Amino acid sequence: MLDLLAQTGLNAVYAASYISLIAVGLVLIFGVMGVINFAHGELYMAGAYSVVLFYSDFELPFMIAVAAGLLFVGCLGLLMERTLFRPLKDNPLGGLVASIGFLMIMQALASMGFGVRMEHIPPVTQHVIEFSERVRLPMARLFVIIAAVVLLSALWIFLKKTRFGWALRAAAQDPEAAALQGISINQTARIAMFIGAGLAGIAGALTAPLVSVNPHMGHSVIVTAFIVIIVGGVGSLEGAVIASVVYAIVHTFVTTFFDGVIADITGLSLMLLVLIVKPTGLFGSADRA
Repeated sequence: MLDLLAQTGLNAVYAASYISLIAVGLVLIFGVMGVINFAHGELYMAGAYSVVLFYSDFELPFMIAVAAGLLFVGCLGLLMERTLFRPLKDNPLGGLVASIGFLMIMQALASMGFGVRMEHIPPVTQHVIEFSERVRLPMARLFVIIAAVVLLSALWIFLKKTRFGWALRAAAQDPEAAALQGISINQTARIAMFIGAGLAGIAGALTAPLVSVNPHMGHSVIVTAFIVIIVGGVGSLEGAVIASVVYAIVHTFVTTFFDGVIADITGLSLMLLVLIVKPTGLFGSADRA
């Protein structure tokens, strides 16, 4: 029993790692730009397909494929910011609808380019860390955990210690006051979109060898991300990370001891409970931050 609990705990840490990368990227985009990006799951999918192309098909080293995925998806984010969200910055509903349209285009392009079949990428490494006979952590999952810790720590330092980070936080808190101080709102939007999209892309790239890659893999991811940011508090990066951990623990343990459907219901129930008790989320506030 103890071994099962320990293994489930390790699985939850892995799940929390990639969920937090996706959720933090989504929160950052919303916080700075005030737009709900429904295509965020497709950015995760694009990162995974980047690894399919560069690592599986072109046989480049895995980390080069991951870096290529990060840059590619970051550039996709810049394209979305310039062509979709900037022209519709005064129309949040229009930006939301445009992101749904971009979502469908991305799915269609992935289906045309790779087919609708599921891609199974060769494992990066067969090495496994064995804590006991029944408690194991594949190195591929450890890569995801380490990457999440490093990237989220780097993002925290960037936001707290650099001029560009201060500009992003100022634009998120009060865009008009930030503009009066000489901060370019368009530039902060570009930075936020590149970082937010890049985090989703690298999450997809790192988990590609561990999941079945397909054009619709972003569906469940975006639902999970929205649950997490609602529980953590819309606009709160810290809340997104903590809620990712809570959600991953709850979902993983319920899946292990019951099944995936009950786990999904439990996750939604957790969101509803938080909304009833604290409508702004655990770490959210009435004002967008």
